[in-house]
Amino acid sequence: YAMLPLIQEEVTTKGWIPLEDLINFIAVSESTPGPFAINMATYIGYEQAGFLGALLATIGVVLPSFIIILLVAAVIKNLLKYPAIKTFIAGMRPALGGLILSVAVTMALTVFFGIDTVKTTAISFDWRSVIILAVLIAIPPIWNKFKKKEFSSILLVIISGMLGIVLYGI
Repeated sequence: YAMLPLIQEEVTTKGWIPLEDLINFIAVSESTPGPFAINMATYIGYEQAGFLGALLATIGVVLPSFIIILLVAAVIKNLLKYPAIKTFIAGMRPALGGLILSVAVTMALTVFFGIDTVKTTAISFDWRSVIILAVLIAIPPIWNKFKKKEFSSILLVIISGMLGIVLYGI
């Protein structure tokens, strides 16, 4: 999730996909297996250059992280004994939280009000999105109260999709 602001900036400024499609892709990607960045790289790579583009884009996203994780894993035990490293890692947590929050706010403004850039002058409220959100927020506590067990997140995804079809049409 911390990569979302970077991904959003790259794919929208380069014109690979519009912001609205990115938001839709995030929603679909959350219901499919695998990390978001890999799904996104594979999809955009395929859209831009077919199978080879999908393969190279996926490798391009996976390989740097894989190499960095291998290096960090090799030296992490030695590094964590230094207070400066612990402080650095602790300082990164709020920054990553802020990045994730910025994407959430951007997505909410786009989905609920149609604001996709700072220059947007016409604001249109999307009541259908609010209805879907309200239903998804209301179902789990009501379910828990009567059934005394946790509501399945898979069912929330299915209900969300069904509400989308009903409210937005196919």
